[in-house]
Amino acid sequence: MQVKTRAALGQLSDMDIRLLRVFKSVVECGGMAAAELELNIGTSTVSRHIKDLETRLGLTLCRRGRAGFALTSEGDQIYAETLRLLSGVDAFRSRVDEIHQRMGGALHIAVFDKTASNPAAHVGQAIALFAAQAPDVSLHLHVAPLNAIERGVLDGQFQVGIIPGHRTSLTLTYDALFDETMYLYCGQAHPLCAAAAKQQPLDWQALSAFAFAGLGYHSPNMELTQQVQLVRAATGYDQESIATLIQSGCFLGFLPDHYAESFVRQGQMRAVQPEVFNYRCSFFSIVRASPQATRVTQAFQACLRQAHSHNV
Repeated sequence: MQVKTRAALGQLSDMDIRLLRVFKSVVECGGMAAAELELNIGTSTVSRHIKDLETRLGLTLCRRGRAGFALTSEGDQIYAETLRLLSGVDAFRSRVDEIHQRMGGALHIAVFDKTASNPAAHVGQAIALFAAQAPDVSLHLHVAPLNAIERGVLDGQFQVGIIPGHRTSLTLTYDALFDETMYLYCGQAHPLCAAAAKQQPLDWQALSAFAFAGLGYHSPNMELTQQVQLVRAATGYDQESIATLIQSGCFLGFLPDHYAESFVRQGQMRAVQPEVFNYRCSFFSIVRASPQATRVTQAFQACLRQAHSHNV
C-alpha cells in the first residue's frame, strides 16, 4: 500500500507572501539591519519575520552573528524560488489590472551600466513619458551586467531590459534604441600613455604585447577581443571595474567615450589611437517573446521607442 506523504509547507497564505517579501529584502540589502530602512520596520521585527519564515518552512535560511549575515545553502535555494514566486504574483496582479483596463502594479526595468551619461540614450525621457501615462505603476530601475539582464527578463524578474546587442535569442524580442562608441584607453602610468602622446603608430597585433582588461561575459567587448586575439590578463564585470583596472596603469581596456570623458579630462587616462582602436555598440530593449507582454510593459516599450525615434 502506497503511503501518501504530506507536503512540508501546505497551502501558501498572504502572510507567507509577506514573509517572503521581507526575506527577499533582507537578502538584497545584505542583512537585517540594512533592510530596516528598506522595509520601514525595526530590526527586531525583521528578525522575528525571518524566524517565523524559517519555522513555517522548517529550514534554516541564514546565519547571523558577529561574522555577519550569510545565507545557508537552503536559503540560497529559497531565495531563487522566492524571486520566481514573487515575479509570478506581480505578473498576476498586472493581468488583473489589465482586466480592469487600468495600468497598475510594478514594472521592473534593468539597464546596462553607465548608459545615463550617453547623450544618445533617452531612457529618462521614456520614463517621464511613461509616468505621465501610468502614474499608478510603481517603477523599479535596476543596473546589472548584460547576462544578468537577459536571464532576469527570461525568468520574469525584470519586464524590460536595455542591453548592448551581442547575439539574438528567439525567446526575446528586440527594439533598437541608441548607439555608443567604445575606445581603447590606457592609464596615466601605462607605457602607452607617453607613446599615445607622441602618436606612435600601433596595430592590433602590437597590442598583444600589453596586458588587457576585458569584460568577463559574452558581449561585443568579448567578441571583438577574441576576433583580434587580445588575451585577457584581468577581468571586470562592469564598466566601472574596467575603468579601475585601466587607472592602475597596468592594463589596457575599452570604455564608452561618454563615460571615459571625465577621466580623460582629469588626466587619469588617454585614448590609444582612437581612429584605429574603436568599435561601435548598438543598444536594444528586450522583453520576453512569450507569453505576450502585459499592457504596462507594452506601454513602456512604446515610450522607449518614442524617446529614441530620432536615433533610428
